Amino acid sequence: VQLMESGGGLVQAGGSLRLSCAASGIIFSVNDMSWYRQGPGKPRERVAAISSGGSTNYADSVKGRFTISRDNAKNTVYLQMNSLNPGDTGVYYCRCISNPTWGKGTLVTVSS
Repeated sequence: VQLMESGGGLVQAGGSLRLSCAASGIIFSVNDMSWYRQGPGKPRERVAAISSGGSTNYADSVKGRFTISRDNAKNTVYLQMNSLNPGDTGVYYCRCISNPTWGKGTLVTVSS
């Protein structure tokens, strides 16, 4: 399994970013996918998940601001992040829920 996250960067508070994660080595369409993040000095936490059927759930801290989606034709999962605040700063990772592999992540930095 290989996971390649992209789309991170530096953004001002209130701004938006769209993260992408291209997956290979799995039958993407039948797998549930998730996004995690790890802020400075914090444990890794799951922020969003999407089932193979498209059902989604979110951490309370991002609900209403983040949207997870998937494109099975492209083997890619996305995370649209709006109304970003400095607390969203961290390295963002995607993961196939049924597999322990982690990608290298993509860094999101939100300035105040």
